[in-house]
Amino acid sequence: MFKNTALEGVVVFTPKRFADSRGHFSETYNAEVFAAQGITTPFVQDNQSYSAAVGTVRGLHFQAPPAAQAKLVRVLQGEIWDVAVDVRTGSPTFGQWVGVSLSAAEGNQLLIPAGFLHGFVTRTPDCMVSYKCSATYAPDAEGSVRFDDPALGIDWGIDADKAVLSDKDAAAPGFADFVSPFTYGQAT
Repeated sequence: MFKNTALEGVVVFTPKRFADSRGHFSETYNAEVFAAQGITTPFVQDNQSYSAAVGTVRGLHFQAPPAAQAKLVRVLQGEIWDVAVDVRTGSPTFGQWVGVSLSAAEGNQLLIPAGFLHGFVTRTPDCMVSYKCSATYAPDAEGSVRFDDPALGIDWGIDADKAVLSDKDAAAPGFADFVSPFTYGQAT
C-alpha cells in the first residue's frame, strides 16, 4: 500500500505481510510494483545502521547533485521517527518537513526523493535501519543541516540536549546558512 504525505514525492509504503505459524513474509521492494505507482527510482546501494541508544539522531543529511540520493528507508529492528525536509529551491513546500513513525513491527517504509534533507531519531534501543539509495556514497557531495534548528521547527519527540549525535552531526550548520543545491522541478 502506498500513501502520499504532505510533501510531494515523499511516500509511505507498507508492504503486504503474509503470516503463518512460522512468522511472516513480506516483499519489501519490487521495481515493477513501484513503477506501477509512478516511482521509477533506480536503487544502486543498500545501507544499514545500528543505534544502541534511544534518542540517537542521524541527520539531517543530503548528497548534492550529481550524486543526489533518493532513499527508501525501513526498520529491521525497533522503531524510529523518520523525517524529510523539502529543500528544493522554488518548491511551494520549501523548508517544510514531514515525520513518520517507522517500525519493524509495522513494516512500513518511507521513500524520500532527492532534494530533501533526511534524518531520524531512535525511539527504542538497539535499532537497526536499512535504506536503499539511488546513488552511491560520495563524500565530496555530502552535507548536513542541524537537526534541531529552530527555523525548521521539527518535533523530534526528544530533548535536543539529550540527543546522541555524531561529532559531524553536532557540528552541522544551521538552516539559515544552508544554500540548497536543489531546484524544484529540475532532475537531480
